[in-house]
Amino acid sequence: MTDEYELIKGCIRNDARCQRLLFDRYAGKMMSVCLRYAKDSMEAEDMIQDAFIKVFQYIGQFKFEGAFEGWIRRIVVNTAIRHLEKKKLQFKDIDDNSQNAPSIDAQAYSQLGEADLMRLISQLPDGYRLVFNLNAIEGYSHEEIAEMLHIQPGTSRSQLVKARKMLQYQILQLQKVAV
Repeated sequence: MTDEYELIKGCIRNDARCQRLLFDRYAGKMMSVCLRYAKDSMEAEDMIQDAFIKVFQYIGQFKFEGAFEGWIRRIVVNTAIRHLEKKKLQFKDIDDNSQNAPSIDAQAYSQLGEADLMRLISQLPDGYRLVFNLNAIEGYSHEEIAEMLHIQPGTSRSQLVKARKMLQYQILQLQKVAV
């Protein structure tokens, strides 16, 4: 059964086979999303499990307008945010020693692999990582992020700038090691 419409309809009917097929189809991509927000794979697994429980709980509300994958992604992102909020996520300044970091050579970016970048992002402090993911990767505006996280848009902007500075500094450090 590869027709997405039929798969969704089966899930609405609580058909376990359709639910398994839907999970198998989207879990890998959505796990990648969770890994960007989580500190480790165990936390990401908790996020993905909770997200798919919500997907199946609310699938009847999907209106077949727009991409189904986008609908699932929004649930996954919101679930990840709720998980982080439970940890009493705080947006605070962190001295990252990168205020005077030089700008990065374009070659440094081209030699950086996706896995390296994901590892660097995962090492960002929670607030930085969350705002970076929401803005730079998911494409949310600072106003949308502020509403989602119950913060001011200026806080979102500040966290993004600091996250980028920290990533630039970390990339420079990798380049120094590689040379």
